[in-house]
Amino acid sequence: MNLNEWLNEKVPAITSSLNDINKQYIDIENSIGFVGRDEIYKILDKFHEVLFPGIYTTPPIDEIRINIVSSNKLREAALDLRDIIEKVLIYNMEDSNPANCETYCREQADQIVMNLIARFPTVRKVLQTDIQAAYNGDPAALSTEEILLSYPSIVAMFIHRIAHELYEMGVQIVPRIMSEHAHRLTGIDIHPGATIGESFFIDHGTGVVIGETCTIGRNVKVYQGVTLGALSFPLDANGNPIKGIKRHPNIEDNVVIYAGATILGGDTTIGHDSVLGSNIWLTHSVPPYSRVYNSQPSPNISNSQMKNIEYHI
Repeated sequence: MNLNEWLNEKVPAITSSLNDINKQYIDIENSIGFVGRDEIYKILDKFHEVLFPGIYTTPPIDEIRINIVSSNKLREAALDLRDIIEKVLIYNMEDSNPANCETYCREQADQIVMNLIARFPTVRKVLQTDIQAAYNGDPAALSTEEILLSYPSIVAMFIHRIAHELYEMGVQIVPRIMSEHAHRLTGIDIHPGATIGESFFIDHGTGVVIGETCTIGRNVKVYQGVTLGALSFPLDANGNPIKGIKRHPNIEDNVVIYAGATILGGDTTIGHDSVLGSNIWLTHSVPPYSRVYNSQPSPNISNSQMKNIEYHI
């Protein structure tokens, strides 16, 4: 039997088996799928244009044109997001019969999108504090435009502040897709559940992880490789992680956390105006105005001027 014969004979049964397996675990009809995931990426791009009008718009730019373009982009993105959220709500309804929940889910999706869009002026003002924090916190920054166009922290925070709004409204999967998109773009992994105050700056950014139940105050600065994570995962009687409990630390106002630091645990609080040095490991709270560092290492430094000698055996 050659390949073509085998494909004609065996493939229908294999694909039927795969479909049967998928149906056991996924509501294929109501799932947003990878097409929906990619549509969320496009919606974020449109929101980016709306929140920063003129910056991401093709020249020439004038005030009337910006208003028209922004309004059209926002309407389009809002309708697309409404359709996705509606499908998510239907997918997660205990009674998944569209006849019973279609009207309810559409109305709920409409309200969620309206609430989100109404929050955009506030989100934009908070994002400006993040931009200013980056400018104030990085002596290499020459302008706020440079920060806006090139700093991964601002991309991550733009997406996080939108994703967090949806998370707070109880929307499932969509904010997580948004946050993982930011992770892919920037190397910064912020769960949409994390609560982050104004004037937040991640310097360099790569490798930062901020967990779901983490709370961060105002004017906090962290460097690359910082982890604000969970100490352990309490398990239920069946050995599964217990969800919905506080697992990640609290970082109060005016804290600086240097590269590679790891702070773990839902009972861990870093007091305001503290400085945490590089590569520390903390699983307990520290009071305000603390300075936490590892002991100074004692490296061996050689200053020999002798040339290397090669030995051949």
